[in-house]
Amino acid sequence: MRENESAAGQDRSAALWEDRSPLRRTIDPPPRPLTVADALALPVLAAGQPQVVTGVERLERPVRWVHITELTDPASFLKGGELVLTTGMPLPDGPAGVRRYVDELADVGAAALVIELVRRYHRPPSALVDACRARGLPLVTLAADVNFLEVTQVVHALLLGSQADAMRRTQRIHEAFGALTLRGAGPEEVVRAAAEMSGRTVVLENLVHRALVCEPSGCTVEEALTGWERRSRAVPSGDRAEVRGPEGWLVVPVEYQGERWGRAAMLPAAARTGPAAFGPEDVTVLERTATALTVARLIHATPWERTAHRGALRDLAEQRHHSPADARARIAALGLPVEDCSFVAVQVAVRAVRIAVRADPRAGGDDAEAESRLSEELRTAGVPALVGVLAPGRLGVLLALRAGQPWRPAVERLSGAALALDPQAVVSVGSEVTGLSDVARSFREAGRVAEAALPGEPPPEGRSFHELSDIGLRRLLYALREDVRVQEYAERLLGRLVDHDLRHGTDLLATLRHYLDAAGNKTVAARRGNLSRETVYQRLRTIERLLDCDLESGARRTELHVALTALDVLRTR
Repeated sequence: MRENESAAGQDRSAALWEDRSPLRRTIDPPPRPLTVADALALPVLAAGQPQVVTGVERLERPVRWVHITELTDPASFLKGGELVLTTGMPLPDGPAGVRRYVDELADVGAAALVIELVRRYHRPPSALVDACRARGLPLVTLAADVNFLEVTQVVHALLLGSQADAMRRTQRIHEAFGALTLRGAGPEEVVRAAAEMSGRTVVLENLVHRALVCEPSGCTVEEALTGWERRSRAVPSGDRAEVRGPEGWLVVPVEYQGERWGRAAMLPAAARTGPAAFGPEDVTVLERTATALTVARLIHATPWERTAHRGALRDLAEQRHHSPADARARIAALGLPVEDCSFVAVQVAVRAVRIAVRADPRAGGDDAEAESRLSEELRTAGVPALVGVLAPGRLGVLLALRAGQPWRPAVERLSGAALALDPQAVVSVGSEVTGLSDVARSFREAGRVAEAALPGEPPPEGRSFHELSDIGLRRLLYALREDVRVQEYAERLLGRLVDHDLRHGTDLLATLRHYLDAAGNKTVAARRGNLSRETVYQRLRTIERLLDCDLESGARRTELHVALTALDVLRTR
């Protein structure tokens, strides 16, 4: 049963590897170490009818080697992890000698003591049972004769084969990370590869304990990142990959240009903690992860904090998180408050930023420069926010505001910074929401506001940004100007009138505009067009004939007003 379950687990793991990454095709999941329980299940030992007398809860101890002994002090020849086999012949007679014998085995770290009940003993001595139970050393008895030499041959063959496999897997790990480095992989791809190779959750954080990249394995983002800063600060840093902290994380420093920049952390599986939770291959994976991240940091000029903000914003705007809880955990791990606060989504279109920043040779790109300046402005104002590029020339901002804090002053300050960077910038704001699950709606609204902002048309007097309430008929039709139904509507209602003006050099469209703007008042229309009333009457009759309509109808005038507004926005450049 154990072998079937193990094989099934490896098959599932291999299938997942194949599905998610090309690295899965070159690196097999590492097998778990041979344990005391595994050794006892081997036919060569199972033939001896093994019975576990003490330490049944410690049968998952790994077996490093098998040692046959008939000495009274075998511990001096051991290094730890050995499965000790004995006939019991050299066992001391007195309880004190037995305790010393067991203490020495336990102190050196022997995996278990296996005693044959065939020659000297037919039942385990009470002193031996008591001593093994006191030290937590597994004691196993064999009721039938077993060829110890055959046991060592079988177990050592398994161990040596496992070591050879481990060497091959280690080589593949080095090759896989080498390939990642050669093709210029970014931090997300490197961390993802580390999580896939190890089957553990891997997190990249900076020096202030902001989790920039998280690739969960065997858990959710929420489980991995909840309370991240508090948990991370409890884990001291070291100079190499080692297990540290109360949760037993495997951590390694990540450097940039000779200085420590952050660290990568591999989290233990829920069922196992401490140093035993990680094997040598896990250490190799994390060390190569740190090296690949150092190289990636040199290749990719954009600060990874900015990259993390961009990814988080896009995931929120496009609702790509697995659950609201995952979104909360990830945003909180980036340092943004998520409790007792509200959120406002802002979009900033910076069309002229290239001219504004071209003189700065350090700029990592036009959008990156705008991103950096807006982020710095909000940081100076003490407004927690995520700032990131959503698309070329379009930045997204998520403001996190304390309960009761008005959002307009923060947006005005942000808008001022954007306009200073680009006088033609368009700042659009979505609705204020109270939960991260509604942020996508706020971003959609900000996007609709941006789409409806007419070129060259400033926001209403008294503010420097556009919001949802600004969308009237003209802006709505401008946002829908690419819709063929709007184009067809305007052409169907006004096409004949436009054709007549073009063929005959008349200006009936302007007269219709004055008439509709005057709400059907012919006298006002004549005054606005500098025409006599008789001329207006004549032109209106011509318009009615061409359009086959009654201009006295309020419903018809409304239809024509919408069509005329649509025609205006369709002609807008």
